Amino acid sequence: MHSDVTVVIPNWNGAGRLARAIQSARSQTIEPKEILVVDNGSTDDSLQEASDAGALVLRFEENTGFSRAVNAGVSECATHWSAIVNNDVVLEPDWLETLLAGCNSDIAYASGKILNAKDPSLIDGTYDLLSWSGCAWRAGHGASAGLFNEARNVHFLPLTAALVQRDVFLRMGGLDVRYESYLEDVDFCLTCAAAGLKGRYIPKAIAYHEASSTLGAWSPRMVELLARNQLFLLTKHFPRRLTRPVLAGQLLWGLLAFKHGAGQAWLKGKWKGLNTMRGIRPSQFDEARLTAILQESEDEIRKLQAEQQDTFWQQYFRWRGR
Repeated sequence: MHSDVTVVIPNWNGAGRLARAIQSARSQTIEPKEILVVDNGSTDDSLQEASDAGALVLRFEENTGFSRAVNAGVSECATHWSAIVNNDVVLEPDWLETLLAGCNSDIAYASGKILNAKDPSLIDGTYDLLSWSGCAWRAGHGASAGLFNEARNVHFLPLTAALVQRDVFLRMGGLDVRYESYLEDVDFCLTCAAAGLKGRYIPKAIAYHEASSTLGAWSPRMVELLARNQLFLLTKHFPRRLTRPVLAGQLLWGLLAFKHGAGQAWLKGKWKGLNTMRGIRPSQFDEARLTAILQESEDEIRKLQAEQQDTFWQQYFRWRGR
């Protein structure tokens, strides 16, 4: 039986991983109606892999970025739901069925527990949280896979492997293509939450993620994009932008980048962000609602970090005086 779901897989030079992602999507207990690979001008064997696996392909001649690829893919869907799945993700066979069963008509987007593909005893991510600094945290990252087992409504979900109502996605403007990659899902979810839409975290829906397989952890390109996109988030959504939490978080994250040998990329990203943010118009959502979302999110980071004790967040809350 086919579901009213199209699986959208953005891809750039993902040969080897792509076939696994398509197969796991095709092997769902409730089969998606279609599987669509959006290819960003790959120069490897990705197109052949997609064709051999029976997926539909929408191809760009060059790498247009994750955000534009997802937007194009969801726009092509003719189903109620779009499942956005990275090419380095493998889904448990009941992933889609579990998400659909956990979503009522009030839920606009949903995701499950994402485990580290290289070490499934560890969590890669659950839901996302955003601080007043403009820095986001994937809740539970690096924690035991046995934690974060409570289904709940959330504001932010990673689009690493997620389900979203197609009409909602399009009505909210899709992903902001200026982000290209990184924090584009946080931006989208904040827009949805500020409009009163609900997301749902459903931990029994399990996926496995080979994290940072495209650009690499702390690669210069990844750091540059994150550094720039943090400024985009601050400019677009935050009621008060240049505050003590912003300075604390941004400087601490910069120190981390230098520690990982990516300091120049951090500076480059901030420079690009400063030169670009003048053209970004602030969102028109109610400031009180945005403030409440951000405060709730930061309070949860602080609560969870009391147990996980990540050095970055410990220093952040110390620097900002909390």
